[in-house]
Amino acid sequence: MQLLIVPATLDSLSKISEYVMTAVAAAGLDKKAAYRCRLAVDEITTNIITYGYSQVDNEGMLNLQADIDEQALTISIEDTGLAYNPNQAQLPDEEQLKLPLEQRSPGGLGVYLALHSVDKFLYERIGNKNRNILVMYRLKSNRSNCS
Repeated sequence: MQLLIVPATLDSLSKISEYVMTAVAAAGLDKKAAYRCRLAVDEITTNIITYGYSQVDNEGMLNLQADIDEQALTISIEDTGLAYNPNQAQLPDEEQLKLPLEQRSPGGLGVYLALHSVDKFLYERIGNKNRNILVMYRLKSNRSNCS
């Protein structure tokens, strides 16, 4: 699919969502997998917009690239915000998730949802760029986190 380049603003989330929904439809993902993919991309891009560019002087952009092959839909999200690897984030544990919202420690739930919504999540830091790579397998039998 064509590269999507949008300003790193909350106003861009609807364009990002449209792009993701076009990609999941082209990949033939079922409704549940499509929802989980859109959720993961939304959570990651919202975090980039809200936190990744909060202390950076440049006007940020987000680059999204969706690629489809026989096995999977892969969505790469690149930004030049603060370096942040979601795989190293402090995530809520199972006990915290069982607590009522008002008793939970703040933070980490969006990243938790993103990482657990896709089949595979990778992070790379290349020069001054963050690259988050989200993979959704096209065949249900290959899905590890999307049951």
